[in-house]
Order: sequence, then structure tokens, then C-alpha cells
Amino acid sequence: MNLVRLADITPTPWRNGGGTTRELLAWPRAADWLLRVSVARIGADGPFSPFPGVQRWFTVLGGAGVRLTHGDAVRELRPGDEPWGFDGADAPGCTLVDGPTDDLNLMSRPDAGPAAMVPLRPGAAPASASASRWLGVYTTAPLTLRAAGTTLDIPAHCLAWTDARGTDAWHADTAPGTRAWWLTLDRDGG
Repeated sequence: MNLVRLADITPTPWRNGGGTTRELLAWPRAADWLLRVSVARIGADGPFSPFPGVQRWFTVLGGAGVRLTHGDAVRELRPGDEPWGFDGADAPGCTLVDGPTDDLNLMSRPDAGPAAMVPLRPGAAPASASASRWLGVYTTAPLTLRAAGTTLDIPAHCLAWTDARGTDAWHADTAPGTRAWWLTLDRDGG
């Protein structure tokens, strides 16, 4: 199992000056990734960058939230809302609700297989490493992860992940109010 701490990643400023990104993982290689996990700080209104041929998942970690506009549709996302999955070619306009936000992003290429971002809920079924090509969990508060006969205490604002083809399910023990997400890449891809 691998662990990436958000605090260990240097923020990269956006070319448009509207925010920064901390890339937690570009898997399997940075140069030609199939799956990418990052945390962005959006500091100013403006459009998302287009990523043609990429499936994107987005959720608000902190701040008041964002208002995303795509054509005539407007979607407001705040902390605690369900993640939003969308085609990366469709770069929505973004307006901050009330100041900067921090956001978790999951991107996958079509040849990688279907990806998903699902809130981790206490008492819900565990995530299955055997059904996933890649499996991760991102948490905003400490949690305990049990998998493959080991226990790992994950600090706040960390990504734990594996691409091992194990058969053990991942179980997460969380305190009430913990915000965390299962990140998966199904085995259907190359």
C-alpha cells in the first residue's frame, strides 16, 4: 500500500493565475498517466481547463463551494455534496460561492477503464481490491484502513492507494463526520 501526504506535495500555480494544483498521483507514470489524483485550490473565478478524452470526478473539500456552468445548466457544489463526474472536454465555467475552495479531482483516460469517486460512509460495504485495477482512499481526517491482514493509520489529507491485484477488501474505520472517498479504477481497461 502506498501513502501520499498532501503536505508533502508542492503546489503548482496555474498558467491563468486562478489557482494551484497538488498532484498526488499520476499512475502508472507521470508522462503517460491513465489515472490522475490531485487537490486544487481555486482562488478566482474562471473556466476549468479542458481535458478531451478524459473522464473527470470533482468534489469540494473545503471553502464555501463553487457554481459550475455548462451551457444553460448550473450546478452548485459545496462540502458534503456528492462528487460530480463529467466529460473532461466539457470545461465548465467556475464561480466561487464565497472565497477560495479546495477540491479533490480524479481523472482517467478511456483506455484505462471506468473510474469512480464514491463517498466513504460508515457501515457501508468495503471497497474491493479484487474488482479494481487501482484502488485508493482520500481522507480529510484521520482514519484506520484494514486490508490484506494489515492495519494502516492514515493521517488527514492523505491518499492511500494500491495497484496490487489482491483479493482482500479494504475496510475503513472512521470517526463520525469524517469526509473520505473511495477512488477506483475498474479492471475493464487495458
